[in-house]
Amino acid sequence: MSALGASARSATTALPEPVARAVELADRLGFTRSCRPEHGRLLQALAAGATGRIGETGTGCGVGLGWLLAGRRPGVRVVSVEREGERVRVVRELFADVPDLEVLHGDWTRIHRHGPFDLLVLDGGGNGKQSAPADPERLLTPGGTLVVDDLTPLTGWPPTYRGAPDTGRTVWYDHPALLTTEVRLAPDLSTLLATRRP
Repeated sequence: MSALGASARSATTALPEPVARAVELADRLGFTRSCRPEHGRLLQALAAGATGRIGETGTGCGVGLGWLLAGRRPGVRVVSVEREGERVRVVRELFADVPDLEVLHGDWTRIHRHGPFDLLVLDGGGNGKQSAPADPERLLTPGGTLVVDDLTPLTGWPPTYRGAPDTGRTVWYDHPALLTTEVRLAPDLSTLLATRRP
């Protein structure tokens, strides 16, 4: 998510229908940390490649989820987890007509019961990205893709953040089960893409 999400979204005129619905909800609730369009388009493209299950942590108001729904194939199940109960309620209402979708209330670890996933997006706060990272061998199918978003672009190696080693990034580069790379989506926005080794 990004604090620039709302202003970046307002410059985008043509959004997929589920994304437009979620953007309207986020705007109505004053939620400004939604998925930016640059990241959303990537999620949409990655979702199109999933054939089994898609998972997401940090539903927010459903903007990133909307991008995943816009890209997924018919019959592909999507599970999203959000720790804020009111957001879960409004996103469930928002997408009540969408088949093969489950929005769960709770900590990000609830995602474990619903994997493994062809595509897993680690988003939002307290989400398995850093201090207690998610286990890709448990959560991803062989060849599955992990997305770790909301990073500032890498400018040197080894990665640092505020003058210290960026362990939130290197944990994914160093994981023996993953092949990981960074994709810059905007001058101020990067994401990590990691594929689970077969």
